[in-house]
Amino acid sequence: MAQGTELLIREATEADWDRIAELTVAAYVDGGFLTAGDSYVSHLTDVATRAAASTVLVAEVPTEHGPAVAAAVAVTNAGGPMAEVARAGEMEFRMLAVAPEHQGRGIARRMVRHIIDRAESRPEIQALTLCSLTSMTTAHALYRSEGFREVPERDFWLEEKDARFPFFIREV
Repeated sequence: MAQGTELLIREATEADWDRIAELTVAAYVDGGFLTAGDSYVSHLTDVATRAAASTVLVAEVPTEHGPAVAAAVAVTNAGGPMAEVARAGEMEFRMLAVAPEHQGRGIARRMVRHIIDRAESRPEIQALTLCSLTSMTTAHALYRSEGFREVPERDFWLEEKDARFPFFIREV
């Protein structure tokens, strides 16, 4: 998707929740990052809880059948119920997902830039943070190209899975 191509990034409404759950699971499972039976899939489908505890944004693209939600992300502040890695003065985003049929069009990059702009517009926010699955190397390359850097000492560890999730930060 070229930079000027129509894309609307907006806050999600309850009418979007089923589509957000569907595209997020598809991005994680069809993308080979999780199996359909992974316990985290239930978190990916629970958009109501996510929306109550964070700001859920969607990227809407035009299609021949009208606008379609192509991507979603949850944005939260440090200390909020959805925050895993953000500290005071940091904003965090989680579960950035682009529907498989819309991947490779620059939608994730446009969403990341939108989140950076949101963080930069808030004087109390000094940095934007996230953690990611180690296997999401394409996403890692995107984050690095947008000014994020890894800080391994802040990696997120999930003890019940003995799994490490690389931590990324970008000052704003």
